[in-house]
Amino acid sequence: MADNRAKYRTEIQQMMFVSGETGDVSPETTSMIENIVQQQVMEMLKRATDLAGRRGVRTISTDDLIFLIRHDKAKVSRLRTFLSWKDVRKSAKDSEDKGGGGGDAAGGIEDFDIAAADPTLGSGPSVGTRNSKNKKAKVGLPWDVSSFYSEQVPEREDEEDEEEEEMNAATLQRLKQADERTKGMNADEYLHFSECRQASFTFRKGKRFREWAGFGVVTDSKPNDDIVDILGFLTYEIVTLLTEEALKVKAAEDALKRDSGGADDEALKGRKRNRVEPGLFDPPEEARTPVGPKHIHEAFRRLQTPDIKSRYMHHIHKGNWQRPLKLI
Repeated sequence: MADNRAKYRTEIQQMMFVSGETGDVSPETTSMIENIVQQQVMEMLKRATDLAGRRGVRTISTDDLIFLIRHDKAKVSRLRTFLSWKDVRKSAKDSEDKGGGGGDAAGGIEDFDIAAADPTLGSGPSVGTRNSKNKKAKVGLPWDVSSFYSEQVPEREDEEDEEEEEMNAATLQRLKQADERTKGMNADEYLHFSECRQASFTFRKGKRFREWAGFGVVTDSKPNDDIVDILGFLTYEIVTLLTEEALKVKAAEDALKRDSGGADDEALKGRKRNRVEPGLFDPPEEARTPVGPKHIHEAFRRLQTPDIKSRYMHHIHKGNWQRPLKLI
């Protein structure tokens, strides 16, 4: 297990770099992130196995995993889009193998990478195009209202539901952030950034990921390719959220240090120095330092903060009851 953790260090560094971190992250930081991601994945498998048991089966399905993140509509929508494009890619490959005009069919999705699901940060079509022959199909979910009826309303081309609107807003925000991060890059730096966007826990590492995630230990279910790909998408999201939140923690800490003028904690209790703006001939500021384990720890603590509805009647004493792990 330790050998597998060491091999994932590069992938975590690349994911953090794309999320706004520097390219020089300490092994302690990457190890802490990997432990958090592994804990999250094992918790997902445990809950998905419980859901499958309620249905009277032993094998978990893609619906069980999607059900765990159902409250994050934007993430669910991106995941459904990913699964739809993956089906298009598979159909195009099958038609190409059978000699049924696969050259034209695969033309718009040759660059489709199933390492993760977000087209802005990792997987998805790096050059995403649609055509009439390869239109992605919408992935239905058992708890959708439309699934309760035998007759389905025909979909329109210009119709977008609430989840797609939230997904588009989140995607545009990430595209804006990526544009800001790459604004001053040269060609070589941007090439490295593009390569880091393809980092994944699962892409071409399926067997190693199954052992690392706890298949056969946490659950007896044998995962198919869709299960592994969904977990690859979710692990990418976890690293991204942890990195972005840790950067906020570090930014607040750095701002406090600048405002205090480097004073120690005892001095800060009694007074607070005014911030001194750099002069014309002052030396340049030090290079930005990467986040550390303490920033990751605080970021994880913040992400574990329960929602308002989850804190209902939390003031009532519950003995030794411990709040369950929150999926991020």
